Amino acid sequence: MDYNYWKVSFGVKGEKLMKTFKNILSWVLPIVVGLLVATVIRHFVFTMVRVDGPSMEPNLENNERVAVVKTAKIRHLSVIVFNAYKVDPDAKEKGVKYVKRVIGMPGDTVSARDGKIYVNGKAIKQNFISQFERTQGTGNWDLYSLSNRNEWTLQTTKVPKNSYFVLGDHRSVSNDSRYWGFVPKSKVIGVVKVPIWDTSAKKRHNVNSLGY
Repeated sequence: MDYNYWKVSFGVKGEKLMKTFKNILSWVLPIVVGLLVATVIRHFVFTMVRVDGPSMEPNLENNERVAVVKTAKIRHLSVIVFNAYKVDPDAKEKGVKYVKRVIGMPGDTVSARDGKIYVNGKAIKQNFISQFERTQGTGNWDLYSLSNRNEWTLQTTKVPKNSYFVLGDHRSVSNDSRYWGFVPKSKVIGVVKVPIWDTSAKKRHNVNSLGY
């Protein structure tokens, strides 16, 4: 056997194999890195969700897709997405998500009368819905009367620590904190942001820019 020929032949084949491997790696590696980056972003930065139902009309429509920013700070009037499982007794599945607007922050008092909503005794601006929408379905209540009427486990006059009081913009059809109580901070997935290419400028403003 000519060992020198074998070494040369193996060397040529080895070089071809290495070249092939490098070529494969050159397009596989970017895909793998891209998938890893996308996964990290989805879990820790933002994700996309689909609005289900009319409870946030007129600002968010049924089947509309919106971004959920997980790192955004929650403020009064922020629109949030949260896991409704074990928050709303009617949410029987673990993956059920609700989209609502934050009205009360931890420690706030919240009440409603004649279409006006009061937070810590001061009427808040509700320019994100019409006067008709404010007076249709909001009701007259405070946190204590709601907690008694709906037999919440916690009867309170203030939003508890690490919790939020939320309402839908379409109050007459919204299933929200008026019925089942507060949203624990641990259940919040993130703050909703409507993409710039979607819906109208007014609706984007009403969702993206009202937090205070």
